[in-house]
Amino acid sequence: MLSPDQARERAADIVARATRGGADAADAVFAADASTEVSVRLGKLEDVGRSEGAELGLRVFVGKRSASVSTSDLSPASLDTAVERAVAMAREAPEDPWAGLAPADRLLHGEPPQLDLCDAEDADPAELKALALEAEDAARAVPGVTNSEGGGASASRHVWALATSTGFAHAYATTGFGLSASVLAGVAETGMQRDYAYHSSRLRRHLDPAAEIGRRAGERAVARVDPGKLDSGPMPVVFDPRVGGSLLGHFIGAIAGQSIARKTSFLLESLGREVFAPGITIEDDPHRPHGLRSRPFDGEGLPVSPSTIVAAGMLETWLLDSASARQLGLEPTGHAARGVNGAPGVSTGNLHMVAGHVPPETLIADVGDGVYITELMGQGVNGTTGDYSRGAAGFRIVGGELAGPVAEFTIAGNLKDMFMALTPASDLDFRYGTNVPTLRVDGMTIAGG
Repeated sequence: MLSPDQARERAADIVARATRGGADAADAVFAADASTEVSVRLGKLEDVGRSEGAELGLRVFVGKRSASVSTSDLSPASLDTAVERAVAMAREAPEDPWAGLAPADRLLHGEPPQLDLCDAEDADPAELKALALEAEDAARAVPGVTNSEGGGASASRHVWALATSTGFAHAYATTGFGLSASVLAGVAETGMQRDYAYHSSRLRRHLDPAAEIGRRAGERAVARVDPGKLDSGPMPVVFDPRVGGSLLGHFIGAIAGQSIARKTSFLLESLGREVFAPGITIEDDPHRPHGLRSRPFDGEGLPVSPSTIVAAGMLETWLLDSASARQLGLEPTGHAARGVNGAPGVSTGNLHMVAGHVPPETLIADVGDGVYITELMGQGVNGTTGDYSRGAAGFRIVGGELAGPVAEFTIAGNLKDMFMALTPASDLDFRYGTNVPTLRVDGMTIAGG
């Protein structure tokens, strides 16, 4: 696989070809990856996969018209053809008054920060197989586990480069390691239940022990056996950190520049206003060392930095790429995200909700009748109105304590109301790209099975 320096040169080369070929401005992304995945089931090797690939994406501007092309053929002749096609397409495209590259004076100058995102060593298939077997064995050893969907381990290496005709050209490399186990508990006659555990990290040494991941998967599956039903009605809902992060995903979608510019957000007109309960703070840190979503610059070449998105319940900023910023008469915020194809969107780095002051046990203790959610299903969320309705499974809360498992019910509300009724516990743990502590939301509607 190409080095970051070689990737940067590839991206810069096709930008130069584009400006020579008639583009007024251009940017390009080069992305390459190599990964190895091993899966096992019932103590035996099931599959070993290896994939490698590289792709170059070019976006060109002719006046206010733009077009994008991509290619995995990196020969000089193919690149020239891609440039010709992109310029010809741009000349026929409709004008977009907001189109264009990021402002040249806002680009990252100097060397990007070093964020420790790349491990020096790779994991070979034999090591991955041993980890996957250890995780599955530990899960199957939990009393009550009756079958397995398998264990898996993976190792990957990625290189990403961005170049623009305004002089930006940088690249960086990342690695990723993953380990998982998924098992079933119970018997077919009374209904089998499945659950899983996994962990991902940038560096191999930060991966959770395989036996711990497997044990966690087995215990979760056994705890779900023989679920009961819930009665319909309003009640407090407590979200496990595994699923609570999805609430922040809906929030980020609502404050993305494109949603605001198109007036398709339930948080329209909310900038500078209280959108969460007063004690809630949400922060984004793209500079977290070895973070799963750390990056030294954004998808348009702007510098990135830690920021507070919600402070004491108040919405502090939209998330803006250059096009949506122009449309709104604002400045880009360094949250642009770019794939190989098409124009930039927006995304956060390592997003988290700041921990509250009470342990999760205390958060649950005064719930007389409620539900603790460990799984969410379906996509019943309306980004324009904030209406929220999703299938769920978890555990009944009775008298302030977790009781038996429950399944086949729906939780519903409106995200505006849910955010204002939200209380975070103190158990924040940085394990994912988006992290939240245990969350309690009062007054949701339950539709039982």
